[in-house]
Amino acid sequence: MTAKIRLLVVDDQETTLRGVRAVLQFSTHIEVIQQAANGREALAIVEETQPDVVLMDARMPVMNGIEATRLIKNRWPEIKVIVYSMYPSFEKQALTAGADRFLLKGSSYGSLEDILKEVAAYD
Repeated sequence: MTAKIRLLVVDDQETTLRGVRAVLQFSTHIEVIQQAANGREALAIVEETQPDVVLMDARMPVMNGIEATRLIKNRWPEIKVIVYSMYPSFEKQALTAGADRFLLKGSSYGSLEDILKEVAAYD
């Protein structure tokens, strides 16, 4: 893959947003194109920018990540969505909504960059 994976990060916690940016800042494969604090903002940004992958927190104010995932996948099925949460109980809801992957915050699931590359290549 020669072009960078264009990533939208959606989380209502500023520290999480900064952390994801810090982890990916030196990636030669991934570019964080924008960030959003809730699902409603994410939908507007997805419509405008058409990212390759959305990293979406499950639980947020205004519109949660599960509903935003459902709306994104219904309208833009080619956009990959990874839902993540501190609560494993959201996994089934996320996958039912169309998420391409679910991640548990704080678990050792390997390199975020590797996971993003894997999901972006998934068809």
